[in-house]
Amino acid sequence: MSTRQVDHLVIGAGFAGLCAAIKLDEAGERDFVVIERGSDVGGTWRDNTYPGAACDVPSQLYSFSFAPNPDWTMSFSPQPEIQAYIRKTADASGTLDRFVFSTSVEDARWDEAQQRWIVTTGGATGDTYAARTLVSGAGGLSEPKLPAIEGLASFRGEVFHSSRWNHDVDLTGKRVAVIGTGASSIQIVPAIQPKVAHLDVYQRTAPWVMPRHDRTYSSFEKAALRRVPGLQKLYREAIYWGRESYVVPFTRVPRVLAPVQKIAAGNIAKGIADPELRTKVTPDFTMGCKRILISNTYYPALAADNTELVTDAIARVTPTGVVTADGTERPIDVLIVATGFHTTELPITEHITGREGHTLAEQFDAHGMAAYKGTAIPGFPNLFFIVGPNVGLGHSSMVFMIESQVAYVVDAVRTMRAHRYGAVEVKASVERAFHADLQHRMERTVWSTGGCASWYLDKHGHNTTLWPRSTFTFRALTRSFDVAAYTVTASRTPSHSTDRKVSA
Repeated sequence: MSTRQVDHLVIGAGFAGLCAAIKLDEAGERDFVVIERGSDVGGTWRDNTYPGAACDVPSQLYSFSFAPNPDWTMSFSPQPEIQAYIRKTADASGTLDRFVFSTSVEDARWDEAQQRWIVTTGGATGDTYAARTLVSGAGGLSEPKLPAIEGLASFRGEVFHSSRWNHDVDLTGKRVAVIGTGASSIQIVPAIQPKVAHLDVYQRTAPWVMPRHDRTYSSFEKAALRRVPGLQKLYREAIYWGRESYVVPFTRVPRVLAPVQKIAAGNIAKGIADPELRTKVTPDFTMGCKRILISNTYYPALAADNTELVTDAIARVTPTGVVTADGTERPIDVLIVATGFHTTELPITEHITGREGHTLAEQFDAHGMAAYKGTAIPGFPNLFFIVGPNVGLGHSSMVFMIESQVAYVVDAVRTMRAHRYGAVEVKASVERAFHADLQHRMERTVWSTGGCASWYLDKHGHNTTLWPRSTFTFRALTRSFDVAAYTVTASRTPSHSTDRKVSA
């Protein structure tokens, strides 16, 4: 067996992996490979093809700053348009020749002697790579999370997760159950409700749902965005700063969200006439504690004659239906699980083994999921996470955060090459101080004080998902690689290699 030597190996071909590839290439770092387990670029937007799938961040902001798109049809883009945008950007980048699709990372181990990550892949080829740096773009919304419900495997009808939608199943005239009332569910429910015979929606916690101020771009607007210099950038800047205005309410003064919460309560009143159903869908926690959702059609779909909102806990699933704690069994033909993803136990961490011989998953399990600037972890030299711990947002575009992190990684690579560093590893004391400061800031946020339990929190009750400061602060912190925060080791090889084969 032979090992392919590369300077950089990137995991994942969603927004994060594609951005890393483009910016590495622009920086002259062209000896890289992107490993993607799916058959195309897109990541989350390739996989989530459920009915009604769309973004809840405005299109102009939910796109790369260096690849503006004047052709969005809606102010909030539907999934097919976002996937088409990612594919078009990838095609135009000239980097796709270094992407390897339908291939998974099975094992990545740091080799101290070689100062390289030895990466074994699965799939059709099962190649092995030796990479100077390992960049993980495998985000938190990549691995579906199935609920631990007794009897789920015994169900004889069709069952699938929202992110693995089975388009071969025709829901017309069927009795359907949807478990979950999160971001995916509130889009799925109104999309399928008109066609099904009956719809049961199982709610554990009611979300706050704001009106969706979506609209179609006119041909005049699209022409202006394409032809008027600076107009699209102006649109983007206005949306960015409008979104950034939520930072203070989320992170410092949650009571400021009270007027917004009243708007959300008005959205309930507008969509639902029945007082009992209104009560069921009204959250008992402060707005913002859990992800704020947007929809104009969710509440009317719940109020429809063929829909039942079930708030009793699910006891078990039978071969033909769902049984709740009160003993009621509701027969169904199709079961749709919209219960989110493994966001606080990232599956990719089980496959990455650091300098001391333990996996990143083991380290996170023992000490909590933490990374310096969401990017670097002690004990794992030359490993850079994109969309790592505490980089998520509750108010704005993750693409902005991704671009910030990628700039930091590219500058790290540039620094390593300029000074001939074979390895850089963030100091444990630096990472601990950074994480302690984050958790201290987290104490006054609405995510900690709002009275809810959410997927933002890990098993210890710590918020290891969200960034508790402004996004422009994060960009400032990641603008350049701060080598003083790292232990550096000189390169043991005479020069940076190019693509070649060596014996393994």
